[in-house]
Amino acid sequence: MRKNRIPESRSFNPERMHVQLVHESEHVKVMNFNLKAGQEMPVHSHNLEGELVMVVLSGEGELLGEHGPLDSITAGDVIICEIKVPHGVRASADMSLVVTIAPPI
Repeated sequence: MRKNRIPESRSFNPERMHVQLVHESEHVKVMNFNLKAGQEMPVHSHNLEGELVMVVLSGEGELLGEHGPLDSITAGDVIICEIKVPHGVRASADMSLVVTIAPPI
């Protein structure tokens, strides 16, 4: 068993989204994404079977899809989708996410 306190390890980069690996195994990958207001994780997808879970720890922004914004997101929201579905986020306020991918890519 392993414990990691995300709030203590978060850091933001004024130039680009900051990504920190939290955990990786043959079954799952967990990352912490931190975006300053105005930054985004570009819309992308992966050509494989699996699921993606995004948990918004703090901040707010937009969930992005293949054709633009899909919905607003804020702290406490949990987004779940197949990893092959185009996905991305744009922060309107400093935002921190935990992203889990299974199986890992």
